Amino acid sequence: MRVLIWHVDAFTAEPTERGRSKVADATPQTVHITDGLVVFAAVEKADEADPEATAERATETIIEVAKQLGAHDIVLHSFAHLFVEQLSTPATAQHVLNRTQSLLEAQGYAVQQSAFGWFNKLELLAKGHPLSRVARQI
Repeated sequence: MRVLIWHVDAFTAEPTERGRSKVADATPQTVHITDGLVVFAAVEKADEADPEATAERATETIIEVAKQLGAHDIVLHSFAHLFVEQLSTPATAQHVLNRTQSLLEAQGYAVQQSAFGWFNKLELLAKGHPLSRVARQI
């Protein structure tokens, strides 16, 4: 799994068009946060061997960054364009993101997901400090 974490002043993801995947949210919703983290995440083929462990490692990574920045609000955004050689199946990606959300919420974070399987209009106002963009391979 690869993640690109942005510390933002504001972020909005508005679903515009259903993608080609057979796995997609039935009723996509617009998500919006202010002063939080946006996690662009790509689940890889290798993660299919143990999706639970992948979600746990993702959660640990996100919490580490959130604690450093004092962030509480998080958006998970499925983003298959993070230079991944082989993506996981959409079902695995959705499972990993859902499980990551549950684990983060259990730790007290406010978490939303952008519409899975949809193209989204994105509005992003990023902060400009040294830790405002963090990339990790999990």
